[in-house]
Amino acid sequence: MGTSTFLDILSIEVTTLQAQHPILADALGRAQAIVTDGRLFPEDDGRRAMVQSSDGATWYAVNGQCPCKASQHREEPCKHRLAFRLYQKVADRLAEEEERWTVDLDPDVPASVPEAVRIPPQFITELHGKAFVQYTGLLALAHERGLVSLKARLISVTPELALADAEAVFADGRTFTEAADATPQNVGPQVKAHFARMALTRAKARCLRDALNIGICSLEEVEA
Repeated sequence: MGTSTFLDILSIEVTTLQAQHPILADALGRAQAIVTDGRLFPEDDGRRAMVQSSDGATWYAVNGQCPCKASQHREEPCKHRLAFRLYQKVADRLAEEEERWTVDLDPDVPASVPEAVRIPPQFITELHGKAFVQYTGLLALAHERGLVSLKARLISVTPELALADAEAVFADGRTFTEAADATPQNVGPQVKAHFARMALTRAKARCLRDALNIGICSLEEVEA
């Protein structure tokens, strides 16, 4: 039996709910963007989440209720509550997967060692005979391990080179920083016009790999 990725299940859930509740179709789409953009950070107990507003500065504590203005003036749930509910539904679906195969990140680490970090196979991509971890997988694993903040910024951008750095903060106080670059020549043709964004993604991926003690390179870091 094959396994589904977090984003696969999220897309299915959103499509299904939009068909069932047309009045919420737009709000569900915006809630999906919150989750995929990494602006939702669930608490360890799974009963509450901190959700970042679209202004990038405001945070809402969501636990069935939300303090945002939309929740106070509308009967239907706001996008922040919907985002948390979507996250919960996808997490539940993943937990119910019948087959749970894992891939050892370091073949020298025995499987019996509990500290050994493992990546679900749906987040592994093989390219030219070598395994790479997907950024979406790093983000999902980081959330499971207490990620509370992930920020990235461009340090400098020229027509030839973009430099970025990132910072990840976890609930236990650990903080990790990393940097990355991108050029029009070392990204895929589909993102060449927006190569600076890849520098941001690469910086975040490296930051999360450090935090999760993941030694294999992320797919997004591979030069085209």
